[in-house]
Amino acid sequence: MALEHITVLDLTHMLSGPYGTMLLADLGARTIKVEPPGSGEGTRRLLENDPDYSREGMGAYYLTLNRNKESVCVDLKSPAGREVFLDLVRQADVVFDNFSVGVTERLGIDYKALSQVNPRIVTCSVTGFGQTGPQTQRPAFDQVVQAMGGGMSITGTPATGPTRSGIPIGDLGGGMFGAVGVLAALVERDHTGRGQHVDISMLDAQISLLNYMATMYFMSGHVPEGIGNGHFVHVPYNSYPTADGHIIIACIGDAFFERFVECIGLDALRKPEYRQQPVRFAAKAEIDALVGAELRKQGTEHWLEVLRAARIPCGPVNNFAQALADPQVLARDMVVTVPLPSGEAMRMPGNPVKLSGAQPKAFTPPPRLGEQTSEVLGGWLGYPVERLARLREDGVIA
Repeated sequence: MALEHITVLDLTHMLSGPYGTMLLADLGARTIKVEPPGSGEGTRRLLENDPDYSREGMGAYYLTLNRNKESVCVDLKSPAGREVFLDLVRQADVVFDNFSVGVTERLGIDYKALSQVNPRIVTCSVTGFGQTGPQTQRPAFDQVVQAMGGGMSITGTPATGPTRSGIPIGDLGGGMFGAVGVLAALVERDHTGRGQHVDISMLDAQISLLNYMATMYFMSGHVPEGIGNGHFVHVPYNSYPTADGHIIIACIGDAFFERFVECIGLDALRKPEYRQQPVRFAAKAEIDALVGAELRKQGTEHWLEVLRAARIPCGPVNNFAQALADPQVLARDMVVTVPLPSGEAMRMPGNPVKLSGAQPKAFTPPPRLGEQTSEVLGGWLGYPVERLARLREDGVIA
């Protein structure tokens, strides 16, 4: 695996941080969760006893985000626990956290402190607003940064009002950019011999994802509004009801539109002026209504066959059951099985990064709390049995 030579110390909790370290673990990094004794990190508690969404005392959040990881329990608030953690840092490559701003400094485990014991260490912190600026101390969760980042204002329609993304893109975006930042810092370390700190703001991530639409705003001064599933340039480009579901059609450019008109056989769209994009956009409501009325006459599979034969970009609007059973998704190993301690296999989303030089990934179970404490501290760090016993008696490790 590409990152099998890298060791990550995972101090994360909830979603953004654990997702970032999950991506690194999926790429082969040895990822050691460092958790407080007794309770562990907060995600362990989410849905842990839900009859539908838990297995063996582990909820869906924890099961999904913590595959391929190990768990070591260390009390970072105690001086002895901090010393144990610094021993781990001496052997590690990355320390990844999503604590609130200032927590690592108070614990004495910020980049400045850790680089003193390991100049090659790369640290990454994912926070709501980053380490600089006037709002660093404010708490933030997924929907807060979705709202502040502008994306919610263009999701939905003027009638529905702003609508958050159905997936927690605020959290997930922070985790993804955190993983990217860590990889960049590791590559630079190969040239300089020194690590550095990666400062990720979830709000920054949302602003970055605005991409060309933000540039269009700066160019024009026009503040975009929610346009539902339609497009602000192309027509027809929308979700349309069929006799038994919904379908997406994405005609980008005049050539696609002309092919679309021929394959759907709708005479009302054959107006010569519709061959020009500006005219089509001006008549967007009329064209969408005509297309929707025509597509309602047949089922989704009929129209997919017709449109695909004409190479019109299209697709069904799948629910979860349909998306996770799609032949393309399955062929790409995007549904994988992860074993649980009992041997039961759980299905969950796979790794989207396909590297030609990597071997197929065999997923390991999410760890029980402190499951690898003795293995990591005794086997990897070489702590004698007597020291492990004393640290356990003092409540420093578990």
